[in-house]
Amino acid sequence: MNAWLEPRYVAWIWRGFAMTLALSASVIVCATLLGFALALARSARGAALRRAAAGYVLIFRNSPLLVQLLFWYFGAAVLLPDSVMNWLNTPHAVALGPVTLGWPTFEFVAGWLGLTCYSTTFIGEEFRAGMRGVRTGQYQAAAALGLTRFATLRHVILPQAVRIATPPLAGQYMNVIKNSSLTMAIGLAELSYSSRQVETETLKTFQSFGMATLLYIAAIAAIEVALLIWQRRGAYQSGGARFVRGGGS
Repeated sequence: MNAWLEPRYVAWIWRGFAMTLALSASVIVCATLLGFALALARSARGAALRRAAAGYVLIFRNSPLLVQLLFWYFGAAVLLPDSVMNWLNTPHAVALGPVTLGWPTFEFVAGWLGLTCYSTTFIGEEFRAGMRGVRTGQYQAAAALGLTRFATLRHVILPQAVRIATPPLAGQYMNVIKNSSLTMAIGLAELSYSSRQVETETLKTFQSFGMATLLYIAAIAAIEVALLIWQRRGAYQSGGARFVRGGGS
């Protein structure tokens, strides 16, 4: 790549890739936690909670992500007081002992908020599908053992639901990385934005977007490899459990 692009342009793209990874990782963590809570709300006994969760899914899943990002970026600028916007647009630093971290820009915050709200709906539905994939007999067996609803959920349902939901969840995590490219529309200097800047300045379209494409593929491949390792480990453990049960009979 250095033979095609000057080192400073390669550095631009690498910085954009680092921004993409930081944004995607923060969205994945938050959307997973919120998605799990959303799945529980969708399965709750209270009708009001179920309706509220269903309304959230209806709004955020059925509207374009780009429109949501533009809303959080431009809408927040109108709704928030000027003092808050001035603070958000002013560079800040957070000192954690010997390490000093820069406070995220407003573009990053708006992109993170939009992606998190959008991705939570899909991740929540994957969790919900995993919970519904657990056989009814598991609930009945837990009730026969005298387990409470919370104990049943924690010790019986969730381990199986997570195992069922993990492959589609990995697909949603891949979508988060790909969808992060839309934040270039609100000025976040992530990978797509950086490669576009390099292409504009150097007029080397193939080199700029080719390097960006390879980096996106590498990030997606890392998730695929992690999923493959997880599946093989799960198959090995389940096979070992069957061997132990067979040996004891």
